[in-house]
Amino acid sequence: MATGRGRLLQLHCLGLLARRPALGGFCSVPGSAEFRKGPSVRLATGCTTVKHCAHQDQRPETSSTSRPVCLESLPSEILLKILSYLDAVTLLCIGCVNWRFYHLANDNFIWIRIYSAAFSPKRSNWKVNSVEKTAVSMNLLSVGDKEAGYWKREYITKQITSVKAALARVLQPVNPYLGLPVKIREALRISGLGWVIILREKSGREYVMEHVDLSINDSSVTILWFGRDWPRLATLSTLDLCGVMPVFMDQSKTPTKNGPRWHSLIAKYNLSNLAEATMMGCDTLVRLFCLHPGLAVGLWKREEELAFVMAHLHFHQLVERSALGSAAVPYELPPHTPLLDDSPECGLHGYQLHVDMHSGGVFCLCGTFRNLFTKKGYIENEYAKLVVISSKNNAEHVPLIGKVGLSWKTNIFDGCIKSCSVMDITLLDECGKPFWCFSSPVCMRTSSGPPDGPHFLGQTYHVDYVDPEGRVHVELVWIEETEEYFIVSLVLYLSVAKINRWFGTKY
Repeated sequence: MATGRGRLLQLHCLGLLARRPALGGFCSVPGSAEFRKGPSVRLATGCTTVKHCAHQDQRPETSSTSRPVCLESLPSEILLKILSYLDAVTLLCIGCVNWRFYHLANDNFIWIRIYSAAFSPKRSNWKVNSVEKTAVSMNLLSVGDKEAGYWKREYITKQITSVKAALARVLQPVNPYLGLPVKIREALRISGLGWVIILREKSGREYVMEHVDLSINDSSVTILWFGRDWPRLATLSTLDLCGVMPVFMDQSKTPTKNGPRWHSLIAKYNLSNLAEATMMGCDTLVRLFCLHPGLAVGLWKREEELAFVMAHLHFHQLVERSALGSAAVPYELPPHTPLLDDSPECGLHGYQLHVDMHSGGVFCLCGTFRNLFTKKGYIENEYAKLVVISSKNNAEHVPLIGKVGLSWKTNIFDGCIKSCSVMDITLLDECGKPFWCFSSPVCMRTSSGPPDGPHFLGQTYHVDYVDPEGRVHVELVWIEETEEYFIVSLVLYLSVAKINRWFGTKY
């Protein structure tokens, strides 16, 4: 009997050796696909590529046909073991492959290890007290009781909270002269904050465009988009301006655009009747249109198609609006606590204005005006008049340095629209808090009627801006001898409703 069993085992082994494939290959298993021979194995479409090392001594294949294997055919236990070696960013990307990988990448046992490694208290010694041991064991015991993806959501939520806290610390120091954060450039750098526009067609199709150029000014940031593959303007319905920021921020590493990012809607614009809207200015190639708030859209004259999009965002609440909203709802400012107005009969006093006019990094005006005031009797048509530069006082008139114009560029052409520029307004109240801030393209137009003040020798122009919180009116005179513009009048009209909300008054 022993000799018979030995003989049978010997014959069985000889049969297996005869069926063994060449070195460098893999044995085929009934009911499963076969790997191809060679140092690199290409899998079926939609499957993950698997590579293996082979011996240099290649033998002829026993079979001329071989089928590729799909990584997705592996058992879930093996896939979970592989996923347990990945970091949080890679896990989120793996979860976008298909429904199976989405559920596998939500495994609570994987995410609780990542959560504990990131947020567990760091100790300087090797000993762990019984309280911490009990807390860890209780967390591990509760993994099975939680729904799938619970610890992933907990990890992401805590990461976002830590990012907000880190940004709040960076943005805490405030410039006493501008009332704006001092380290806003550092906040933009460490957060990896960027901006995209989402062009949405009437059919629902979306085009996500990354910004091409970015310039940081004294009190605003200018973002530019252009490209060759713009969708046709007639098919577009809306444009969404969104801030994007990596979900996981590591201050020791430079943020990348390849990982998961958080979208925050800043503003939504209607493009349905853009070509029929009021034109701000033009040159030989493009026509410029302005959409509130702070968006400039350039159209090619010949084809009436998009040439570029330019957004102007003021520093005030810039990081909050670009990072703390959602993809569908903009960031909502915290409720304002009305300031105590100890002398409402005196009106507004002690205000400070900082105004910039610039384009393409070149400033033609950069001025600060202090101790501004307006009396309660200066309220007309639901606006309080705040005179910054009086046309009757020649000593207050200021010139514009250099040439006025709004520079633009695309991947083929560039140009400058001479009648336009960008205006940044930062108005601080008597406590030094930002009261009214905006950044927007404005247009300089020829004044048809006589100026508000005395008659000036030279052509007069005016610049106007309006939004729900107020109006700005600027009057300029062109001096032919010196070839420069002089601002002879600058007046702010503040909404009474805004003032009442700010101080809790009833003007």
